[in-house]
Amino acid sequence: MLNGLQQALTMLFSGNAELWEIILLSLQVSGIALLFSTIIGIPLGALLGLRSFPGRRLTIALVYTGMGFPPVVIGLLVYLLLSRSGPAGFLGWLFTPNAMILAQTIISFPLVAGFTMAAVMGVDPALRLQVNALGATTMQATRTILWEARTGVIISVIAGFGSIISEVGAVMLVGGNIAGSTRVLTTAIVLETRKGAFDLALALAFVLLTITFLINLAVLRLQGKMNSR
Repeated sequence: MLNGLQQALTMLFSGNAELWEIILLSLQVSGIALLFSTIIGIPLGALLGLRSFPGRRLTIALVYTGMGFPPVVIGLLVYLLLSRSGPAGFLGWLFTPNAMILAQTIISFPLVAGFTMAAVMGVDPALRLQVNALGATTMQATRTILWEARTGVIISVIAGFGSIISEVGAVMLVGGNIAGSTRVLTTAIVLETRKGAFDLALALAFVLLTITFLINLAVLRLQGKMNSR
């Protein structure tokens, strides 16, 4: 493990082009997927937590199912969707970063939506009544409640990010682990482990853990600043 840590630091600070390419692609794919998941998941979670409408229970059941859905199965479904004989095969996304982004978005958005819904439902109902009594519009009331539930919403985003930055099965199925094209940190770790290059696999693992730690630390600092306001 010490050799792996030493090699990770050497590769990072020596400007290893292949490593940095893999790191940047990992951040790009997971970052875009998380952005899409947040754009879809937070409004959906707020809607499920605040409103009653036909099909709400079914939608909640689907969100909960999605939260525990095996990522490799999602990868298989996306593969079939994007394959040449699939309904979206004309896009030509299979074995490209776009396919990986799609798979990771599907994996993470139920987590963002589910945790956001739970956070919104945990807000004191008296606040909702007070906001409505003051004549707030639906959008204003939603923003107020989301701000009150901001800690839970931030946790939902962290959970969504954690579910995809460390995911390997789905991205390997739809991305193919192609060097210089779709190879990310998790698939590179699997490849090096299979080759018996355990030092390099550990080095990549340390890099992945460091990135995850730094991003979560930044989010927690943001959360602290938001809570102090």
